[in-house]
Amino acid sequence: ATITLARDEGEARLIVEALSSLTAAGMPVAISDGGSPPAVVAALAAMPGTVMVAPTERGLVHQVQASVRAAADWQRPFILYTESDKQRFFEESLDAFVTDAPEDEDVGIVLAGRTEAAFATFPPLQRFCENTINVLTGEATAVVADYSYGPFLMRRELAERLAAVPARIGWGWRHYIFAAAVQLGWRIAAIPGDYPCPENQRQEDAGERIHRLRQLSQNVEGLVLASSM
Repeated sequence: ATITLARDEGEARLIVEALSSLTAAGMPVAISDGGSPPAVVAALAAMPGTVMVAPTERGLVHQVQASVRAAADWQRPFILYTESDKQRFFEESLDAFVTDAPEDEDVGIVLAGRTEAAFATFPPLQRFCENTINVLTGEATAVVADYSYGPFLMRRELAERLAAVPARIGWGWRHYIFAAAVQLGWRIAAIPGDYPCPENQRQEDAGERIHRLRQLSQNVEGLVLASSM
């Protein structure tokens, strides 16, 4: 399950190339697009094994809910959620991550996390914000891990819990679902990997710093919501 939104030619090229690598793995992919140009949507829809799923409303959470709901219909024990720009992960690490993931009945979430060395390659404010939410999520789940890299496996049953998440929490849906999994009696497993920051993403401008702070706020709200359920 993944979401897409190409806002310029660079993002369009990255998303199409990355998801082409993902579909090459041979698994079905549910994609919910948030308003990319028609040519991008057509390119994604033409990829083997892809299903384009329209969100019920505009917005990140609605896209996630739509793609996860479609993936749940395939009746696989786990759903792999990923952002759509993780090309290096798809090409170099996806197969090993899925192969190494534990399938025990008590496992609810399997995280692809960064090693300390890989985490150190990310911009300073991003590291601060992600370390903060990683610590807070670890407190909520009793599992110390990198909750912020991106790809993770989730029990199909969690799709129903995700369907009730309000759109206002944005990226906080992730940390909500991690905490919810533990509340439902499942455990979280983490598999560290060498996932450094892409070279062209190692500088932060003012817009990026604002995005990280807003994302941290949403992530905290996701944990707060989970604790009140």
